[in-house]
Amino acid sequence: MAAAAAGVASPAEKERFICIYPAYLNNKKTIAEGRRIPIDKAVENPTSTEIQDVCAAVGFNVLLEKNKMYPREWNRDMQYRGRVRIQLKQDDGNPCLPQFPTRKSVMLYAAETIPKLKTRTQKMGGSDQSLQQGEGGKKGKGKKKK
Repeated sequence: MAAAAAGVASPAEKERFICIYPAYLNNKKTIAEGRRIPIDKAVENPTSTEIQDVCAAVGFNVLLEKNKMYPREWNRDMQYRGRVRIQLKQDDGNPCLPQFPTRKSVMLYAAETIPKLKTRTQKMGGSDQSLQQGEGGKKGKGKKKK
């Protein structure tokens, strides 16, 4: 029994990797719905694949679990599925990457980096600008009427 407990205690075990669900970084969610970082730092609808990409690129040992779901997520679409497991600490308890000592530091880094991904910049380049112009026009009309 003691040997099993000692094995699980090792931070290098896959069960001990930290979990990051896309909901933690989603600016469309409230804190009650699962967001764990400030809304001004959060990203619009991040996917587990995007989180995996940015964390693997910086050098983390990353596992993507595609069929896992965040318990508070009511939407069962594939877009909202998945979680990323990241090895935050080594066997001796020291951080794998010194610039990321905590789980929150990893979440903030991922949220900061996801908007810079090529998939994001290519998809949203044209549509984002047209949306902003449309919203600006609507806001202006609304203010004039008041």
